[in-house]
Amino acid sequence: MDDQTREDGGALTAFLAGERLEDVAIFLADDYLDTEGRLAEIGDPVDGGVVLVVPGEKGRRAFASGTGMDAMEFAQRAMNADGEIGPRLNGGVCPAARGTVDDSHRVEFVFAFAEAENPGVGGLYAEGDVLHAYAHCTCGESYSHKWVVGTR
Repeated sequence: MDDQTREDGGALTAFLAGERLEDVAIFLADDYLDTEGRLAEIGDPVDGGVVLVVPGEKGRRAFASGTGMDAMEFAQRAMNADGEIGPRLNGGVCPAARGTVDDSHRVEFVFAFAEAENPGVGGLYAEGDVLHAYAHCTCGESYSHKWVVGTR
């Protein structure tokens, strides 16, 4: 087994377990993704789309290519709104949809990375590796969610 795949669920499982701290993950929803394209073939299939786990810089370029947005600019903008992103990165709860029953709020894509445990920083970072996830909703809202790896 190499560092790109795992018998128990692929690169996504390793990423979510904090085993790929140098990589980024990108979720693309089925209706956002070109199903005839190469991305659908190389990612880990999840409910509603596909997740790609790739080395950091390559992943940021892939994100920009697939969404037309710079990954870090997108993340900075998304940090302004707290939402909930699913533990497999394939869905979430848009903050603009809270308290409504509106199916116009679906995750189109997610960009995620993990940071190693850092007790000196405190907070979540003292508890373990922290996963940062940033989502874009079909309504146009972007939002973020972070958690300690292994707590969801």
